[in-house]
Amino acid sequence: MNKMTVRDVSFAGKRALVRVDFNVPLKAGVVTDDTRIRAALPTLSHILEQGGSAVLMSHLGRPDGTRDPEASLKPVAECLSKLVGKPVQFVDDCIGDGVREKVKNLKAGEILVLENVRFHKAETAKDDSCREFAKQLAEWGDLFVNDAFGSAHRPHASVSRVTEFLQPAVAGFLLEKEIEYLVNKTAHAERPFVAILGGAKVSDKIKVIQNLLTKVDVLLIGGAMAYTLLKSKGLKVGSSRVEDDKLDLASDILIDAEESRKCQMLLPCDHVVAEKLEAGAATQVVKDIPDNMMGLDIGPETRKTYKDLIQSAKTVVWNGPMGVFEIPPFDEGTRDIAQAIANTDCVSIIGGGDSVAAIAKFGLTDKVTHISTGGGASLELLEGRDLPGLTSLTDKG
Repeated sequence: MNKMTVRDVSFAGKRALVRVDFNVPLKAGVVTDDTRIRAALPTLSHILEQGGSAVLMSHLGRPDGTRDPEASLKPVAECLSKLVGKPVQFVDDCIGDGVREKVKNLKAGEILVLENVRFHKAETAKDDSCREFAKQLAEWGDLFVNDAFGSAHRPHASVSRVTEFLQPAVAGFLLEKEIEYLVNKTAHAERPFVAILGGAKVSDKIKVIQNLLTKVDVLLIGGAMAYTLLKSKGLKVGSSRVEDDKLDLASDILIDAEESRKCQMLLPCDHVVAEKLEAGAATQVVKDIPDNMMGLDIGPETRKTYKDLIQSAKTVVWNGPMGVFEIPPFDEGTRDIAQAIANTDCVSIIGGGDSVAAIAKFGLTDKVTHISTGGGASLELLEGRDLPGLTSLTDKG
């Protein structure tokens, strides 16, 4: 990905229109987790320190084109103000004369937060209104900065369409880091290269599996998705969660894995099972799952095999838990995998979603190389797909 970044342009005397990912949790009008806001600070500091100003746009929630007070970005602007230690302006729309007046009066070193772009249906529309909306947003900047990896897979007005009217369009530091790890480090990985995939549905990971089979040395499978694959092999999975309509597809995946000259794909060989999914449930460790039991975590033999392979790796990518890690005692498999990754000196990339939650739950966030800020976006990159928010940026040279 040879795209321009904030390092390649001067912001002196310029107004940067910045797409950030401020889709943060709110409770009673207060931000309860400011992680995504903090993630934008290096890019914002860089712009302001160079003598530029910043107009920030983001979505929050799914208001579906209506003005929902509970999805307002005003509390986010207040939180950002505390983090940067100076006033941050806010305007209650993202287009129109009121915004134009605010933008016109914005001085170097100042920040203006626009209201939620998804208060307008055109932001996510699939017709010409999206392009027109993007054109109006583009008025607010002299150049465009995308630092919202969590939205980079969306062909939305504020993410990719705005670049049709505003150039140069460059990556912020956060987006640059995501590109470096999820694109460059995986394309030119140090080997052995191990990928770990888990989660509930094999249908969600089909394209990821197919892509990784051509790239990695070892692919380790866990989570409920493993039971669809195991059942397609004719193995007993009891009452485990299975996508019965995907068994043929699962069988095709296994055939692809067997035919792969590059990659070894491993499925769990033993399982932690219980009659019901509930905290403190009586469990057994089995290889063949009885009819009245469901698989809820990988077993100790599987954990040891997986840990040994992880510890010998030079590059590890992980997306998806090994079991129902939110509910003890079904968190041990995910915990062991997380700890094994943390104990290695390899390049470790955590690909968003539940894997990030697991790493945080086990207190290992600072023990891995890179934690992606975008679940859906990181998954699409692992599938080998192009992301509109990346491809629309200006090429270097």
